[in-house]
Amino acid sequence: MRAEDITTLIAVSRPTIAPDASFAVFATSRPDIEANRAVGQLWRVELPDGSPRRLTRGTADAAPRLSPDGTRIAFLRGDAKGKPQVHVVAAAGGEPVQATDAPLGVEDFAWSPEGGRLAYLARVPEKGRYGSVEGLDASAEAPRHITGIRWHANGLGYVSDRPAHVFIVDAPSPESEPFYEPAPAVRAEGEDAPKKKLVHAAAEQLTDGTASHGGVVFTADGAEVLTVPDEIEPDRRDLRSRLIAVSVDGSGQREVLAREAGLTVFGAEVAGDGAIALLAHEVGDDGVDFIAPGVGLWLLEADGPRRLTDAESIDLGEVGSHITAVGDDFLVQDRTRGRVRLVRVARDGALTEVLGGDLEVAGHAAAGERVVASVARPDSYGELVLLEGPDQKTLTAFGAAAAASGIALPRELTVTGRDGYPVHGWVAAPDGEGPFPVILQIHGGPYAAYGVHLFDETQVLVDAGYAVVYCNPRGSAGYGRAHGRSIRQAMGTVDFADVIDFLEGAVADDARLDGARVGVMGGSYGGYLTAWVIAHDHRFAGAIVERGFLDPATFQGTSDIGTFFGDEYVGVSAEDIARQSPMAVADQVKTPTLVLHSELDFRCPLEQATRYFSALKRNGVEAEMLIFPGENHELTRSGQPRHRVERFAAVLDWWSRTLPVD
Repeated sequence: MRAEDITTLIAVSRPTIAPDASFAVFATSRPDIEANRAVGQLWRVELPDGSPRRLTRGTADAAPRLSPDGTRIAFLRGDAKGKPQVHVVAAAGGEPVQATDAPLGVEDFAWSPEGGRLAYLARVPEKGRYGSVEGLDASAEAPRHITGIRWHANGLGYVSDRPAHVFIVDAPSPESEPFYEPAPAVRAEGEDAPKKKLVHAAAEQLTDGTASHGGVVFTADGAEVLTVPDEIEPDRRDLRSRLIAVSVDGSGQREVLAREAGLTVFGAEVAGDGAIALLAHEVGDDGVDFIAPGVGLWLLEADGPRRLTDAESIDLGEVGSHITAVGDDFLVQDRTRGRVRLVRVARDGALTEVLGGDLEVAGHAAAGERVVASVARPDSYGELVLLEGPDQKTLTAFGAAAAASGIALPRELTVTGRDGYPVHGWVAAPDGEGPFPVILQIHGGPYAAYGVHLFDETQVLVDAGYAVVYCNPRGSAGYGRAHGRSIRQAMGTVDFADVIDFLEGAVADDARLDGARVGVMGGSYGGYLTAWVIAHDHRFAGAIVERGFLDPATFQGTSDIGTFFGDEYVGVSAEDIARQSPMAVADQVKTPTLVLHSELDFRCPLEQATRYFSALKRNGVEAEMLIFPGENHELTRSGQPRHRVERFAAVLDWWSRTLPVD
């Protein structure tokens, strides 16, 4: 796979299934270099034996949700200004009807149980900001008065002046009369010319105030919408969530889960009998313990929330994880050893695997005895799978284009580390006898994991002639809570040992890997550990430090998670910070280093890169820096396709100069 082949990486969204289980709908998304954006549409497939057909033809249609009666699909599509708005289309296809006209777009939505209305989340701009006053440029807006400890978010920007609120609107009929552009006409003095209408019904705002809200889920009777308010704290971070129920008639709200329960809530689902299930984790007595949190499934009961899954061994915290109610049970995604499996959890806590193996489940839906799931595999970025009892069938073939570009299937490996600890990972190498130069890749997080899905970062390097080794050291997700918490205030210790031991074990295990020619690279926490590695181990011909967490001392006050991330992972004392800081040991680096970063990265802010790069230069290290405009922390995953290709070109150029392939 070459850099330009990222266009073959077709992701399949969380699917939705008809109530009679006769068909399923999903969205695809892929990078398009010419359009320089992600593109995708909705697809429909008849169950159990149909072939998928494209249902819409928008530029980036996403997030389909079937109405309760299965006759209509609500989904997100950009409006004339590019803002995502809810649209409704007949389930058989046709021309969509716009349902919302939110100035800054819609973030989330849900059908009411009777199918007549839609609840949605949309940010409400402060008057005069974000184009709410025609012709008022952002540089001419009033100053922002900030009193809380949080003010921005990666991928968004300022947050306090545009809180997300809950709205409700009547769902339009796909058969409704279109709106037409009014023709010019002579009008009475002072009479404004009419503008073309965009939506059939005005939305009603159900929440107000300074708090943002996350998630919209109707209660079983449709009288209320569940949502999680997020009020910016005045003095210190508090990760404990509240869950409230907002009346759809505007009569008020009630608290369903109090902050005193001590949970951070990531998602909610309502079963047919009205029971409320949560994806959540405990945050400790001080309200900020988020490290290896053991995200689990909880059931809200009269005397409080009850955990259904084991915190030490089950991890439901994968990005995009959600709940599907199936009768009295729930389907959830459990990440384990580089896989994400689909499991069914009963209300007594009994757990059964529904879908497993060498795959990562990204989304799911169920009706009757049929379950559909979107998955990624070693040979495909996204497919839709049908499960019916013990039978399993893949309904799509989106991975064929990527496979045709040339894929090296990685080999799984477990290495025994210096202290006897098993380090699990993979090796991907070109065809042939070698010897191949070796690149050690380190993932971000740190509580994240490399997995079995098709990974362009590895494939492009293998295509260029490099063997790539990558593992999930201590601190990673998917190996139990103790594994994930082992580097708390001990960063750069056992995690450092694990990646080095895995590199040495992989080289010893395969004679084609040239241990005398090695490089190292990583992003985010992987950037942290790469910078730490090259300060303590000088075997590497080159390094790439990307979007790194490089100076814990300045992280608070610059990062959008700076109010708690460094405090929990590194500590707060000057001694603890210095003991685990790559900046504190930058003067020990001798390895030629390329620093990659994005201008709008608010997770690991640009100053982390520029200060580290300057320190390397001051100390005489061969160093270069590449900064991407208009991108944030997610450049390699969802950045502009042209920037992603240009980044690959820079990466390969750097390795060709510091670690050339013979």
